[in-house]
Amino acid sequence: MNNNFDWFVGSWTSQQRRLREVLVGCDDWYEFTGMSTCWSALGGAGHIDEVTFPELGTGGVTLRLYDKERDEWALYWATSKSGLSLPPVVGRFGDDGRGIFLADESYQGKQIKVRYMWLDITASSARWEQAFSTDGGITWETNWIAEFTRAS
Repeated sequence: MNNNFDWFVGSWTSQQRRLREVLVGCDDWYEFTGMSTCWSALGGAGHIDEVTFPELGTGGVTLRLYDKERDEWALYWATSKSGLSLPPVVGRFGDDGRGIFLADESYQGKQIKVRYMWLDITASSARWEQAFSTDGGITWETNWIAEFTRAS
């Protein structure tokens, strides 16, 4: 199976950075720690990770499901505060090793594109970014960054 998330199986710590306000030109970031555990399911066609953010008192779960016929992943995100976020972001890893996953959503009454990007993946580290676009993907505002380090 191509383009899977097997590299993410295990335990991770992460430094998380989020913009305080999104899509208003804000450049004020806040930081917090994440602790994640990821496991494989369905023979590698599914991956689940659970993350806790101790400083925030919240957490979340990502369910990733692979569609072999379309050669793409659907990533579903849910939090302890707001529940399931729909629709899923959908995409794949390219030849450059970057995973790009997109969805059309509504954010505070605006139609936006959402992009998750996995990059700089090694056996012991990875980077994830979330960005929003209000112009159909021409320009992007990155609003959440996570730098992962393998714990085990």
